[in-house]
Amino acid sequence: MSYLKFKELTIEDFSPENINSLYNQGYVFTRVEKGYMNQTRSLRIDLSKFELSSENRRVLRKAENLKLETKDLPLADYHWSLGKLAKDFYDTKFGDGVFSANKVKEILTTEQNFNKLFVYKVETQEIGYCIVHETNEIVHYSYPFYNLENSVASLGMSMMLSAIIYAQENNKKYIYLGSAQRPTDIYKLQFKGLEWFGGEKWSEDLENLKSILKAK
Repeated sequence: MSYLKFKELTIEDFSPENINSLYNQGYVFTRVEKGYMNQTRSLRIDLSKFELSSENRRVLRKAENLKLETKDLPLADYHWSLGKLAKDFYDTKFGDGVFSANKVKEILTTEQNFNKLFVYKVETQEIGYCIVHETNEIVHYSYPFYNLENSVASLGMSMMLSAIIYAQENNKKYIYLGSAQRPTDIYKLQFKGLEWFGGEKWSEDLENLKSILKAK
């Protein structure tokens, strides 16, 4: 997958203040190496404006037994099955070699750009995960992966919605949902309070963004 970037940089200052400021300028952490950030067509939700739509509620009702827990990174209890699950997910969704099991292990077991793992459970069974960066002001919902043979309807969307609710309930200003680069990213534009970064400023003009994505 080619990745849209306007600018790039590598930081050494990992203070929440610096990270919050850079995300506000359209930069996001990536998995390339520690400190590396891309400025991209970032998507975020202003959580002061977010409320669940009727469609959001319908999705959540179908996954009412889904629970979100958080773990700090690096993980103390990493198991190889996590890397395999992530690799299998990204191979299926995007093609072979997009996200290796070794890279997943590196991100989850060493001090990298992400500091949380969101763990999604049904009762005691873990069925989904998302690699996240969280500060006092933001959540970056970055690399989700889950069991594609699970029995939960619309699990990917349910996981994202649960993360949005978590961010709002924990008094964050924004949740970042990655980037908008290709037509398949249009599903991310359904949320109230959504904004996108066009290279110089943030915009709420979603029709313009849809036109850009459909032209790809």
